[in-house]
Amino acid sequence: MAGKAHRLSAEERDQLLPNLRAVGWNELDGRDAICKEFHFKDFNRVHITLSTHDCGGLSERDINLASFIEQIAASLS
Repeated sequence: MAGKAHRLSAEERDQLLPNLRAVGWNELDGRDAICKEFHFKDFNRVHITLSTHDCGGLSERDINLASFIEQIAASLS
């Protein structure tokens, strides 16, 4: 198993979040997390919120998972 996740710094957020924001991911007010709502023909909608419990907020793991989710969602469209 990989080492413990670390909470993203402001600089890391500035580097990693713009691409996700561009495809509809948003940061949640009052919570260190990102979220997006997906709409599908066969499952109406899915709301996903990502945050890493181990570090108490947003980590690179969340960014990687959001990117993977985008790839899967694109293949279903």
